[in-house]
Amino acid sequence: MGRDFQPVCQLGDLELGRGVVALVHGQAVAIFRLPDDVVVAIGNHDPFSRGAVLARGMVGVRDDVHFVATATHRHTFDLHTGRCLDDPTVTVPSFPAKVVDGTVLVGPRTERRASA
Repeated sequence: MGRDFQPVCQLGDLELGRGVVALVHGQAVAIFRLPDDVVVAIGNHDPFSRGAVLARGMVGVRDDVHFVATATHRHTFDLHTGRCLDDPTVTVPSFPAKVVDGTVLVGPRTERRASA
């Protein structure tokens, strides 16, 4: 599993509460630094506007859930799971992220299991 993680940048390169885009495993990924230096990663593609804009969205917290809100349609996506908080039938991919020795690493897309 460790070799599946790709180095992206240094933690200090990320601004708190601001997103950046990186190409990870061939996919555009929006990466965010949250309080306590937690790093999260979701797909950068907004399924509503069909644009690559999620990294430019506004980061916030609602009911203890960190989210990014798109600038155009104001849809919000959970930064840990990729689920849309406004329409639970819509998701964007999520990617495992971690910091090792100050380097931000992002793994391959998290596969979701179908609900029973």
